[in-house]
Amino acid sequence: MARQQGWFALILALAIAAGSVTASFPLELGLDLRGGSQLTLEVQPAGEITRVKAEQLEAVKAVLDRRVNGLGVAESTLQTIGDNQLVLQLPGEQDPTRAAKVLGETALLEFRAQKPGTEEEVRGLQRLKRQVESILKSKQERAISGESPSDDELDKQQLVEAQQAFGLQGSVGSEIEQLEQLNEKVSIKIAELFEPTSLTGKDLVTAGRQQQQNVPDSWEVTLSFNREGGDQFAELTQSIAGTGRLLGIVLDGRSISEASVGEQFRAAGITGGAATISGNFNAEDARDLEVQLRGGSLPLPVEILEVRTIGPTLGAENIRRSLIAALSGLALVAVFMVVAYRLAGLVAVLALSLYALFNLAMYALIPVILTLPGIAGFILSIGMAVDANVLIFERVKDELRRGNTLIRSIETGFSQALSSIVDGHLTTLISCAALFFLGTGLVKGFAATLGIGVVLSLFTALSCTRTLLRFLMGYQALRRPTNFLPAKQLPSSLA
Repeated sequence: MARQQGWFALILALAIAAGSVTASFPLELGLDLRGGSQLTLEVQPAGEITRVKAEQLEAVKAVLDRRVNGLGVAESTLQTIGDNQLVLQLPGEQDPTRAAKVLGETALLEFRAQKPGTEEEVRGLQRLKRQVESILKSKQERAISGESPSDDELDKQQLVEAQQAFGLQGSVGSEIEQLEQLNEKVSIKIAELFEPTSLTGKDLVTAGRQQQQNVPDSWEVTLSFNREGGDQFAELTQSIAGTGRLLGIVLDGRSISEASVGEQFRAAGITGGAATISGNFNAEDARDLEVQLRGGSLPLPVEILEVRTIGPTLGAENIRRSLIAALSGLALVAVFMVVAYRLAGLVAVLALSLYALFNLAMYALIPVILTLPGIAGFILSIGMAVDANVLIFERVKDELRRGNTLIRSIETGFSQALSSIVDGHLTTLISCAALFFLGTGLVKGFAATLGIGVVLSLFTALSCTRTLLRFLMGYQALRRPTNFLPAKQLPSSLA
């Protein structure tokens, strides 16, 4: 009796703990339930590569995966489609523009030395770039605040002349878009005035960001090289120290920063394997660059084929329909169990309620990202849990028909059904493992929820159901064979 009470207290404590977990930790919903964005990307062949192979697709996926994690978008999924496409899902992200920009850029970082004799040309381009960036920032701020444009900016004629100089005459789009195009062209032109070196982003160990001292709203990106990269950086800075030539930091063929190297570094260069990029970055720009550099450069270029947004309204509708399906299924199962197995069926319904509660607690703790296929796996696992109870109760019925006492019939029913229940659950777990490790995306979600459900089904069927039945059998009024089997099916000695 004491052992029985101990099991009952344990199950009650687990139920309270599970309820507390589900109340404290909200379930994480996938794209189809929460809404968000989906990006379809295509890997493009380049250079000597004429066809994208499986290993190259996986290499691109690995880089993109690191970038997505760096963006801080929770519960994102990235999976391959076909021979050269990837699908990225960003739950809760209703504006995928920034993510598309960060993911689509190659992020090839280069450190270049300024070509001799280009000092005057570089200074002119830097001056134009600062002017364009200042005007662009001012116009963007006014566009956000709704203020009218100011007249004390670069006049129309200067803008037209600069566009013509870079082959942008007649370019379409708003004035802000035209300024962005001009800024891009100037950055590319500056990069062309710097000689490529052997020091690139492949020698980076990590990247970070920090706010510049005494410069409000201005950030810089910090770099840390491996030993070989640190030696190359020291040699590069030593070669241009005190010469008036600049050190150019180039990303995807665009100059993002040009730095001078002082006379004091002529002897040994800048040692220590660390560098800083300062290019008038705001917090978001610095974060994006840090993410790209941490993730590494893409081995092949990527093109964004489609950006699709799923609104929260559609996600809410999916949740509503899923809840209706789940609750309807539970209700029908409960009615069937009570009608077919009477008191034992009622116990099974209580055990299933505990089972559902334990499942939700596990989803919140792991955490499991719930999607429509995941909910399908949960509902299917309920069927597995019911199946275990059906096997047990049918054995109990058989023992009662043979004339055994009620208590002995219950104990025999559990012991004889054990091997069948374990075998059935084990084979399902093997299928779940295969789906999880060999499948992708939504298939993994289905396998995860079904696998968790199968494991918990064993616990509830063999522990919760047995403990609840034993507890109820402690009451004389409930200890009647007719509570489990109609009187006409019982032997005359038990009827």
